[in-house]
Amino acid sequence: MALIIEEEAIDSLPITIDPEIVSGTPVFVGTRVPVEALLDNLAAGVALDEFLDNFPTVTHDQALAVLKFSNQTLKKLGQAK
Repeated sequence: MALIIEEEAIDSLPITIDPEIVSGTPVFVGTRVPVEALLDNLAAGVALDEFLDNFPTVTHDQALAVLKFSNQTLKKLGQAK
């Protein structure tokens, strides 16, 4: 079974992909902070508040939106089996 992610869900994410910004790496809108930095920091045990302190251009709402999308997508993967 294929996983379908609605285009509007992707469009609502606070990220941008632009070849002129960090070579097209997905970054938080209005920043040069890669979305991967959030996930890597959390995986390394860094608290969300500490991440936000370290990357002050990323807003709390942006980080939560990405985490919510990731959570919802993983749940869909579990249901697709």
